[in-house]
Amino acid sequence: MIAHLLCILSCNFNIFVILNVYSKLTMFCATNTLPMDLLLKQGSLKQEVESFCYQIVSESNDQKVGILQSEDEQLQPSVSKKSEGELSRVKFMSNSNKITTFSKKPKRRKYDESYLSFGFTYFGNRDAPHAQCVLCKKILSNSSLAPSKLRRHLETKHAAYKDKDISFFKQHLDSPENNKPPTPKIVNTDNESATEASYNVSYHIALSGEAHTIGELLIKPCAKDVVMRMFDEQYSKKIDAVQLSNSTVARRIKDLAADIEEELVCRLKICDGFSLQLDESADVSGLAVLLVFVRYRFNKSIEEDLLLCESLQSNATGEEIFNCINSFMQKHEIEWEKCVDVCSDASRAMDGKIAEAVTLIKYVAPESTSSHCLLYRHALAVKIMPTSLKNVLDQAVQIINYIKARPHQSRLLKILCEEMGAQHTALLLNTEVRWLSRGKVLVRLFELRRELLVFMDSAFRLSDCLTNSSWLLRLAYLADIFTKLNEVNLSMQGKNVTVFTVFDKMSSLLRKLEFWASSVEEENFDCFPTLSDFLTEINSTVDKDICSAIVQHLRGLRSTLLKYFPVTNDNNTWVRNPFTVTVKPASLVARDYESLIDLTSDSQVKQNFSELSLNDFWSSLIQEYPSIARRAVRVLLPFATMHLCETGFSYYAATKTKYRKRLDAAPHMRIRLSNITPNIKRICDKKTQKHCSH
Repeated sequence: MIAHLLCILSCNFNIFVILNVYSKLTMFCATNTLPMDLLLKQGSLKQEVESFCYQIVSESNDQKVGILQSEDEQLQPSVSKKSEGELSRVKFMSNSNKITTFSKKPKRRKYDESYLSFGFTYFGNRDAPHAQCVLCKKILSNSSLAPSKLRRHLETKHAAYKDKDISFFKQHLDSPENNKPPTPKIVNTDNESATEASYNVSYHIALSGEAHTIGELLIKPCAKDVVMRMFDEQYSKKIDAVQLSNSTVARRIKDLAADIEEELVCRLKICDGFSLQLDESADVSGLAVLLVFVRYRFNKSIEEDLLLCESLQSNATGEEIFNCINSFMQKHEIEWEKCVDVCSDASRAMDGKIAEAVTLIKYVAPESTSSHCLLYRHALAVKIMPTSLKNVLDQAVQIINYIKARPHQSRLLKILCEEMGAQHTALLLNTEVRWLSRGKVLVRLFELRRELLVFMDSAFRLSDCLTNSSWLLRLAYLADIFTKLNEVNLSMQGKNVTVFTVFDKMSSLLRKLEFWASSVEEENFDCFPTLSDFLTEINSTVDKDICSAIVQHLRGLRSTLLKYFPVTNDNNTWVRNPFTVTVKPASLVARDYESLIDLTSDSQVKQNFSELSLNDFWSSLIQEYPSIARRAVRVLLPFATMHLCETGFSYYAATKTKYRKRLDAAPHMRIRLSNITPNIKRICDKKTQKHCSH
């Protein structure tokens, strides 16, 4: 026993310590009547022998050299920091009567070629390899390099191949597909995955315009229920790590909006030019909200995006609006010289805050032009009509308001319409702000004329109108004409609408108006279906007074539209269709015209012109024909309508309601009204802490 102890101590201590231990142990055994082995087996002397051995070692070295541990009690003397890295710690195991070291290296298994019979090759370092299955490419740890473990994997995961010989696995290993080095799979930690999930959910909350609390109150419980039913409770508990509290979602939405804004600013800095569209309105809390949209070329298309959504804290004047936009431009170092046009709802003859802001923008951007929204021009033009038709329109609105302004009357009308089997059960409310509702309102009123005749009280002064055929004929005509005008208005709305598209629609409308007027003069009303069907129903003809009023309205509408949409000599017709150009346009120099000739002579370009939209066609030619393509894109950049601002304010009103008056809706508008998708991976990589709540 003593020899065994000294042999182990010789690995850690010098010869003087060993001789000292040997002499003192011999004296200790001599004072006892029993041998050393028997002393260790007696429990009463066990601790005494251990303490004596430790005392010998401690006294033999001024720097305490080890730690001896017993099965019942652990003795931990203080070890100097200087000797901790130099000396080994030893452990005295009384149950095995030997001393073992803690510095023992873990056992590393070697790969054997016979393991290929189990379908396994090695992966990594040859001295300490991992086991890799040649069938499923799964990598096991070094401790799995044992025949029993490899055979278990083959029989459980690939039972169909358990009887194959080694030549089969060798052939599978030498195949070209398996010779490719395995791609390491990067797996996110739970905190990183939870953070990305939190950003994704917050992005969808912002897109839907819902309250921030919906994440924690609805989405998270529903996700847990779905995962628990589809998988198990263990996976369901992981959803708790996804932070969706009110403050967290608000912070996430701001980060997403900031990433979108950063991407937009980078695009504007590298683009050749851009145009602006701006408008101002008041929200539910009384703040003046400014919306500014931008159109620019990016890659091979023309993009439209929200540039700015800000609340004007002080006076909502034209100078304040300009200062707000100018501060954004200077903060992000966007050049005003790139601005080519500003579209607004203020005409050149108007004097207001928007018109003043446009004037200031044109001062800092000398090459910029200004345009009046074509939808507003169209809405102003269709308001003019003869007195006889205007009276019918006003009386129709009064009848509708008589029903819609009284909830009790609306409920009774609904019951009556259901009993009579009417196609509709309610009237539509007319509003001057939404001019597109006028056609639908009049059509609905005309369709419910029989039900209203039964419902209306004879005491109501306008109840006789529903029995007057002349009044109903004028109402039918108004329903038809406003429906047609609404269709034209809707066709001019949407994204990527150019000035050419709008003027084509207006040119078509002007020709139709002339055709409708000549048809009515010939007493042909087929172009007005509601009026034509009513004439067939009552088996009657239209009076000359009504015909003259209709013709007067149609011709007056045409002349008014020509006033708001004048026909001009456009020098940019080559942009609309370059393949019809036979002489040099006045707006092009000789070099650009030569480039246009080369472009129109290319058969592949001609095929692309028939397949792509006008914006995408010219944007795709920037690399091949840069000079002429950039001139064409500059013509296509100006906004034709204020559709984006009108849509933006509708989204704003739906997001910032009376229940959320203190909400900062700017980040939400940035996400909802932008075509740019935020890079959530990039946002998470910027975070120094990968905690799910950060």
